[in-house]
Amino acid sequence: MKKILGITVLAAFIGGAAAIGGYKLFERNQTGSTISEKQNLYFANNPLKVSSAGTLDFTQAAAAVAPGVVHIKTTYATKSGGSRGSSPMDMFEDFFGGGGRQLQRQPRAASGSGVIISQDGYIVTNNHVVENAEKVEVILTDRRKVEARVIGRDPNTDLALIKVNETGLPVVKLGNSDNVQVGEWVLAVGFPLDLNTTVTAGIVSAKNRSIGIIGREQEGNEITEEEYREYQRTGKRPDRPANTSIESFIQTDAAINPGNSGGALVNANGELVGINSAIASQSGYNQGYGFAIPVNLARKIVDDFMKYGSVKRGYIGVSFQPLSADNPSELKTKEVSGLYVNEVVPGGGGAAAGIKSGDIIKKVDGVVINDSPDLQERIGRLNPGDKVKLSVLRDGSLKDFTVTLKGESSVGVNTSTAATKSVEVSKLGATFVPATPAQKSKYGINSGVVVSSVTTGKAFDNIGVEKGLIITKVNGQPVNSVADVQKALPQTRNSMIYMSGVNEQGIFNFSFPAQ
Repeated sequence: MKKILGITVLAAFIGGAAAIGGYKLFERNQTGSTISEKQNLYFANNPLKVSSAGTLDFTQAAAAVAPGVVHIKTTYATKSGGSRGSSPMDMFEDFFGGGGRQLQRQPRAASGSGVIISQDGYIVTNNHVVENAEKVEVILTDRRKVEARVIGRDPNTDLALIKVNETGLPVVKLGNSDNVQVGEWVLAVGFPLDLNTTVTAGIVSAKNRSIGIIGREQEGNEITEEEYREYQRTGKRPDRPANTSIESFIQTDAAINPGNSGGALVNANGELVGINSAIASQSGYNQGYGFAIPVNLARKIVDDFMKYGSVKRGYIGVSFQPLSADNPSELKTKEVSGLYVNEVVPGGGGAAAGIKSGDIIKKVDGVVINDSPDLQERIGRLNPGDKVKLSVLRDGSLKDFTVTLKGESSVGVNTSTAATKSVEVSKLGATFVPATPAQKSKYGINSGVVVSSVTTGKAFDNIGVEKGLIITKVNGQPVNSVADVQKALPQTRNSMIYMSGVNEQGIFNFSFPAQ
């Protein structure tokens, strides 16, 4: 009997030690380095309950997702003088002219939605929900209000990652947006029009949709009527600064309204397939067309923010245009689908692999490519150094090329080749140097010159511009060099000079009289 008791005690001791060791291992792994690792750990212990009803039923999906979708409230700082905030009201002052007055305004607020993707407080939302905000607050589904910090913003995809110092939070499971099918039922979950958690249902209306909304905000200037007529005649887009925006939206007719931005688009299994981002509407409210960023793209952006604090993008190193039945005559091709390579960047991955101008990209990693969003979204998930197989039509036959993607500095994307020596612009009373690729990546900007010195008593000094501010736009024109600044200065409105800038304190828009 004593022998049996001893064996039982020994077995219990070993089992307990194993359990403790297993728990400690699990505990250590809770700080997974990627969002996928965090999600795997969470859902291994919290499996989704999917409805097995014979009829269409969204109750289980809604119940699984709603606790993990949060209300985000943002506050915009009251700025005075030259360093005005970039709240929605600034557009009115820019349009009518601020006159360079010392302005005092009450802090302004806005709201949106966000999706909890890890127990320890990581939340994905839209860049435009938190951009320029002085304070970001998150209202959890248990009505607690907690302050969040911004981990990273990416204007190129309109995605942002924020974090709250909370643990044990409910998590929305990441799905696979590649598996989403047109006609599939989806739910939109968020906080539209400042209402409490709201769930709407619809179907996927289209995939890989580009509506130009991110690109327009990056460029900051509209196409003129003359340029548009020329574009219609030749098919050539107007000359604009490099646009690295990625738009490959999932289109849905689930009702999406202001306040849904940053919320969840989920499938009938309660899996996140997209981040709601925009609506197509003439009234500003739902008219049947909503657009969500695919979760497979969001996953890469989020992981980059967690690992590096910024997005690391790989580039093929080519410029291209989509083909259609109305191809310009100079292209000399009867192909109506695929991407026509206009130019190959010297030193880029495409050039090294053998891609040539005039090639037509038909497939990426075996997936058929018909339009720009198809390619941009797939490449947007990859990193510098990753390899991608391009199937290219050349001289009537299909050829495969393996391209090693390169970083932006290798292919000349949004980088300045100007000398790093400070150059003075006497009209502003300041000297400038081009922003480095690292600075642009840090702030999520595509253009910029750094204020390297300010002269006492001159324009910049008088309005409070300090050394270190990165000027991104002058009179609406992106600037990457002193020459760009000097070229843009005369293009005033109402005899006012308008500038945009960014530094550690945030983003600033300011104006002052042209001398």
